[in-house]
Amino acid sequence: MSLTCPRIVVAGTNSGVGKTSVTLALVSALKKRGLRVQTFKVGPDYLDPTYLAIASDRPCYNLDGWMTGEDYVKRLFKAKASEADISIIEGVMGLYDGSDPVGCEGSTAEIASWLQAPTLLVINAHGMSRSVGALVKGYTDFEPDINIAGIVANQVGSERHGDWLAESLKSFRLPNIVAALPRGSLPGLPSRHLGLVSADSQILSHHILDDLAHAMEKHGSVDDIVNLAGSAPQISSTAQKQRLKDVETIARLGVARDPAFHFYYQDNLEAFASEGCELQEFSPLKDRSLPEGLDGVYFGGGYPEEYADELSRNQEMIHSVRSFARAGRTIYGECGGLMYLSQGIESRNGDKFELVGLLPNWTRMLTRRKSLGYVEVTLTGKSLFGVPGQQFRGHEFHYSELIGNPVQDGQWNMAYRVRRRRANLDQLEGFQRDKTLVSYVHGHFASKPELVKHFVDMLTKARNHEKQG
Repeated sequence: MSLTCPRIVVAGTNSGVGKTSVTLALVSALKKRGLRVQTFKVGPDYLDPTYLAIASDRPCYNLDGWMTGEDYVKRLFKAKASEADISIIEGVMGLYDGSDPVGCEGSTAEIASWLQAPTLLVINAHGMSRSVGALVKGYTDFEPDINIAGIVANQVGSERHGDWLAESLKSFRLPNIVAALPRGSLPGLPSRHLGLVSADSQILSHHILDDLAHAMEKHGSVDDIVNLAGSAPQISSTAQKQRLKDVETIARLGVARDPAFHFYYQDNLEAFASEGCELQEFSPLKDRSLPEGLDGVYFGGGYPEEYADELSRNQEMIHSVRSFARAGRTIYGECGGLMYLSQGIESRNGDKFELVGLLPNWTRMLTRRKSLGYVEVTLTGKSLFGVPGQQFRGHEFHYSELIGNPVQDGQWNMAYRVRRRRANLDQLEGFQRDKTLVSYVHGHFASKPELVKHFVDMLTKARNHEKQG
């Protein structure tokens, strides 16, 4: 069986050239034309997928070659792209930047190659004319498997400037410019410095999305881009779609979801659902207690430090989580979730906000980034996700640190051995006590179905034990 999946990658020469704004503009323009647009984001990023999900009005999925591998990327893409009219894949960093300085591993180029997807290359054309030919030729010839099908010239100075750029590319027989976006034509997105701006419908309003779509239609050829996406070859598919609605519910998992907690890999959540978990969202900021009838709770990443005062003042929710833990229920917290489940957060200016207090340690915010990069996790003991020796991959990105070591009180254990990709050093992490597990690692579990099944089985056994009791 073959699938016709029109698709295109939006890549950049480097970070900061406007990939996200261009992608949002393209997605908005296509959606206004009535197309069902499926978005994807290369790499482990959480913030851009929230923007893309709002623009497309559909969940966005991460495609990460290093964390999940080629087979998983292809399966995920086929499953989701087959449900849409066109797929837009936003790249990460520069086109060829990834987890390896001499290869394509973990890069946008790797995903484009695996999916045989035509690529739009976004360049910052400010102060450039004939040199654009040298730049584009270098990127076009660098990896023969990458099909750079069109150029988006951003920060163009004038219509005449755009014409010069087009003439330069034509003289070298290079890909055509499909959009020449003048400086100021794209509405600015809020600063994402330190990752302190969440994407929501207030920040990314319909007005901004309309302006983005208008800019792409006015200064680009959306028809040409659609044609390029349609030129992608058919892809084979033997996988059968799994209908989550037909899966019997065997456990209920609460998922913290609000401005303080919203960093989740969408396919992780869907993997839990496919194993029989009914997902029940709640807000640690606004709700006064956990939902009734939960078998486990998942506190994902986010910005608890930005809402520490509000989280601390919601004592009803804090007591509800504490009671849930005392009852022996399952609690998993990663990154921001770890912070919320700690004694509390110490801000950069020294203010302290008491929180749930399951962990015996405080967390504190730093002025410099504490950790950024891929990690490989090996389980060192029985945990919520498996048995010793099992592995999964993930990512870390945080500006906070845990003060002290929870295992020193003798009641907490280390559940993980973490190897950081860049440092190539092992470190014990993953703090577990009874059925509470916290870690700074954002794990990708959907690519390891056995870990998802183990987690859901634990929830189910606890529920059945309670019924029998």
